[in-house]
Amino acid sequence: MTRMVTSLSALILSIVLLVSGNAFLMTLLGIRLSIEAISPDIIGWILVCYSIGFVLGTLYVHRIIGRVGHIRAFAVLAAISAVTSLLYPMAVSEIFWAVLRVISGFSIAGVLVVIESWFSSRATNANRGALFAVYQVVFYLSAAGGQLVVNIGDPSNFMPFSIAAILLTLALVPISMTRMEAPVIEQVQRISFFTLARESFTGIAGALICGVMIGGFYALGPVYATLVGLDVAKTSTFMASAIVAAMLLAWPLGRLCDHFDRRRIMFWVAMVAAASASAVAILGAGDVWLLTLFVGLFTGLSATLYPIAVAITNDRMESNRIVAASATLLLSYGIGSVIGPIAMAELINLVGPSGLFFGNTGFLLALAIVTSYRISHTEDVAVEDQEHFVAAMPETSVVLTEMDPRNADFHMSSEVDRVDEEAIRQQG
Repeated sequence: MTRMVTSLSALILSIVLLVSGNAFLMTLLGIRLSIEAISPDIIGWILVCYSIGFVLGTLYVHRIIGRVGHIRAFAVLAAISAVTSLLYPMAVSEIFWAVLRVISGFSIAGVLVVIESWFSSRATNANRGALFAVYQVVFYLSAAGGQLVVNIGDPSNFMPFSIAAILLTLALVPISMTRMEAPVIEQVQRISFFTLARESFTGIAGALICGVMIGGFYALGPVYATLVGLDVAKTSTFMASAIVAAMLLAWPLGRLCDHFDRRRIMFWVAMVAAASASAVAILGAGDVWLLTLFVGLFTGLSATLYPIAVAITNDRMESNRIVAASATLLLSYGIGSVIGPIAMAELINLVGPSGLFFGNTGFLLALAIVTSYRISHTEDVAVEDQEHFVAAMPETSVVLTEMDPRNADFHMSSEVDRVDEEAIRQQG
């Protein structure tokens, strides 16, 4: 394990710098837009452009990588993300910032594809689970750490944006110096959205609602905190605690999912998360510690909806369709992450800061109703027949789904197929 982590130290350092810089920038933008007194509905439209760019990046960036190679693609895309960070304070314009968010989302998706493809290329059936866990822990801790950087400098001037650019630029250094051979990125096939919905409607719905929750909170959480009167230091703690909670709750929920029916687990997760969101909406900032506790519970539970959705779907898939199904679930999450900021921003504009969490409550209750209906009208998968639960992360590219330990059998059969094809070509 230690040797494996050491061999990937350059990639891990690049991840730390990249993810922390990007997470820091996302929170910084929400605070800065609030300081500029831009209405919440406009803020939602600006910040959702990142999700749009990210989805487009995961769909098309492999073409850039295939044309120029991993390291050149990483260098170009990371440089673009750093440059966009420097451009924000030069002109506070809604349209200009929206365009920058699309570009930033596309470039971040690209660099994640590069990094995750390198990680995936090092995965074997023996180390796949450990490698998957290392990546997720590094990702979550870096995102949480990035929130704390918000305390450095005044969000109303240029310095914080320069710090974000520095972090994103430094991410270039470790990976540019690596001597690892660049892996081959294969285009991942997707199952039709509607085909997968027919086979696992609960899985599609869970991934979509998770995208609404997480996309809406990451975009508008800093706006909410500013509107209820939290200062910059408390806002950074508020956001960091939410990310840490998502990491901490993944393991105990996973244990439950391995011993009970997963659709019923999803139902109760949605219900408890809805209750937590309602508590946040009612409490406001009266008690900061209680607010942070309920926000952590809400975001932590909401984040587990995606891996539960993946597990529910995989239980109904043949092994050779799991990767394709996971790619479609990521697309569903991406669609949700576009819906979330827009819908929640409109609610904040209509009813005030509490609209963010009352809106979340409504979406979660809708998921609970859908899940309850599916439980009563379709057959369960027996607990003993369920695949082992894995805490899959949605804030990644589709490449990471190939590193999921549940896909070990699929990768083994794929490798056999490639060997057979090579033998046939040689005989021909």
